[in-house]
Amino acid sequence: MAPEENAGTELLLQSFERRFLAARTLRSFPWQSLEAKLRDSSDSELLRDILQKPSGGSVTLSESTAIISHGTTGLVTWDAALYLAEWAIENPAAFTNRTVLELGSGAGLTGLAICKMCHPRAYIFSDCHSRVLEQLRGNVLLNGLSLEADITANLDSPRVTVAQLDWDVVTVHQLSACQPDVVIAADVLYCPEAIVSLVGVLRRLAACREDQRAPEVYVAFTIRNPETCQLFTTELGRAGIRWEVEPRHDQKLFPYEEHLEMAMLNLTL
Repeated sequence: MAPEENAGTELLLQSFERRFLAARTLRSFPWQSLEAKLRDSSDSELLRDILQKPSGGSVTLSESTAIISHGTTGLVTWDAALYLAEWAIENPAAFTNRTVLELGSGAGLTGLAICKMCHPRAYIFSDCHSRVLEQLRGNVLLNGLSLEADITANLDSPRVTVAQLDWDVVTVHQLSACQPDVVIAADVLYCPEAIVSLVGVLRRLAACREDQRAPEVYVAFTIRNPETCQLFTTELGRAGIRWEVEPRHDQKLFPYEEHLEMAMLNLTL
């Protein structure tokens, strides 16, 4: 193929991959262009490349079109949630056959991707806003997952619950009922008050495991304000929580902005 044809083919593949893996509507995909490429191609490389793309169940979301709605930012999917979902898909062993607690689940994209691709034993979505919790329950059902109380639950799927969890008031006893092996959070470092509350929850989680082994914790965030990030690491140090930066992953499956700087910390409680 000529260089310009190779470039056009690559762009077409990227367009297909992003729409498919990000569960975006495929009606906008240029199917006629794909058909023309397949008909004109001198070999089967294009078709083979498409067939070799990762496959799996799609994720369907109901979310707000406004950044702030009903007094919360939790009704939309933020970029760090996409970043964490990508990392999880690349590292499924971190979640397979384990109980996962997500703090500040928002619209639920990360958790739904983990439930469908990483095979956790149980997954606990959590948030404190009533409207977010309502949307979360709807998105769980929208994706063919059953809530734990549903007697028709698919035994091959993880046990899924949606829990109201207020970081400022939740107790060690209440957190102990979750017994998480893994705790995750994405894009929850949006103000000093939230950071202090989050670190408080992490301290309580360190004491909630019956076997005295603290859960693994992964926190992903977009670096919008270096001072906010510095406050988070400072508060972690004050709480005696060690952390290290996870290496940035290479594969980008979701269409977040290229210029955004993402980070994910692996915390030791």
